[in-house]
Amino acid sequence: MPNGVAEANAILAAAARESGRPAYSESTAISFKPSDNVYVKSALAVDFTPNRATVTLPLYRGLSPQGESVYYILTEASDFNVAKQLGINYAPKMKQVIGTAGAQPVTLSQGIIQFRGNIDFSPEYQVEPGSPNPFPPAVANPGAIADAQYSSMAVLPSSVVLNAQIVHNASGSHDRLEAIDLEKRTVTLSILDGFQGGRQYFYHLVTDVSAAVPSVLEKGVFAPKLADIPAYGKSLPSDPSALLGFSPVLNGISDTRTGQHQGFVASLANNGIAPINIFPYGPDNDNPAADSNYSPLWDAHVSMWTEAAIADNKVRRITSFEDLQGLIEAGMVTSAAISPEGPGNDWLYGLRPTQAIINCPVIAHPVLSNEV
Repeated sequence: MPNGVAEANAILAAAARESGRPAYSESTAISFKPSDNVYVKSALAVDFTPNRATVTLPLYRGLSPQGESVYYILTEASDFNVAKQLGINYAPKMKQVIGTAGAQPVTLSQGIIQFRGNIDFSPEYQVEPGSPNPFPPAVANPGAIADAQYSSMAVLPSSVVLNAQIVHNASGSHDRLEAIDLEKRTVTLSILDGFQGGRQYFYHLVTDVSAAVPSVLEKGVFAPKLADIPAYGKSLPSDPSALLGFSPVLNGISDTRTGQHQGFVASLANNGIAPINIFPYGPDNDNPAADSNYSPLWDAHVSMWTEAAIADNKVRRITSFEDLQGLIEAGMVTSAAISPEGPGNDWLYGLRPTQAIINCPVIAHPVLSNEV
């Protein structure tokens, strides 16, 4: 079987040869401040400006099924040494996609990946809030749709799984694209805010989504094949699951003047601002343990404030999993009505999975000056 590190080196060598930029290594990496807490070490730049944050990443050339050039980014690997070599997040849970209908086996020749599937970036992205309630949206049309063979879970010949997202091809570009340089092989993409451990600005990049409406709300590629990745509602390291639970809010405060806005209603009511979802933890990139539980494949467990909490004026931002647990136990927050009936996820305090997978690699979680 091919060696994963050798495959990573071939990918880096091809990228260096075509871009003229030295291959990523610890010595060539951009030096960020420790307080920036950038997880993806191969990142070329991160703009932390609230509401306008972006990340600039290396752009790799691959091939479509027809042999045409496509351009992709790398953000995670299922193997610790491969992740280190490429300067990306370590996500061993991704190996659970191997052999499932949610994976995309790829080939590799002289460092060039050839994908089995592709993405149509030509559709017009459209979203209009509902009335009188912004959610559900009156119009929700994804701006990019993957074909039946495409998944960002790219399985190399070595069986190492890469989170490889095509962001540009002959049909156009990802809806989060801010700038692209095909000659220098760089791409700048908008990233979203979130909460983790009581701290805001848990910056993450939405690449693709398994269902149409959330792909619009999160501005990612609608990739139906992701829905075949196991397993909804299973988040423990011991579970045969590539997914990790997180919790978007359905009906938080929508008035941005309060500083407490959060949720899908707030996003729809305010021209697509980040819904500010709640995450359990980030990557643990210095820990080679095979049971490290981080995954970029976030299993949505959408929550909503109860009518009683709304009537009692208790609605506010939820800032951590511990905060969420307390609100659920107090009867103020419950599973959103959009989540199908079925068993709750004990790991996520009984919330039911919404059956939507959001592929959103974590980029950085800066420590702000007032937090030091």
